[in-house]
Amino acid sequence: MERERLLIDTSILIDHLRKTQKDKTVFYLLASQYDCLISAITEFEFSIGSTPSNRQFTEELLARLPVLPFDSACVKSASQIYRDLKTKNQLISLPDIFIAATAITYDLQLSTLNKKHFERVENLKLHT
Repeated sequence: MERERLLIDTSILIDHLRKTQKDKTVFYLLASQYDCLISAITEFEFSIGSTPSNRQFTEELLARLPVLPFDSACVKSASQIYRDLKTKNQLISLPDIFIAATAITYDLQLSTLNKKHFERVENLKLHT
């Protein structure tokens, strides 16, 4: 039986990196139940946040996760999200807009520890 796919936000990976008991993290739980994917934006954010002391762990974790591209369809979705949020005076960071657009474009639920920002995005399915 095929498992459901789930887009993982950068916050989930950062939480996993920081905690010493990896088997107690949200990422560990999700990875045992879903096929976890990340956006190219998450790959970038997580990569640039690495330090010499955790770079090997970061690279090994990223190597295990399929990466969805940020393509023209994502750009169209991100542009619409940006316009909608700007009209409501509720803008969130561009990387978060790009990650939300990736989830919408690929019709995936998004798992994040930053629900407060992502809840502002219409048509985004948040994993609960």
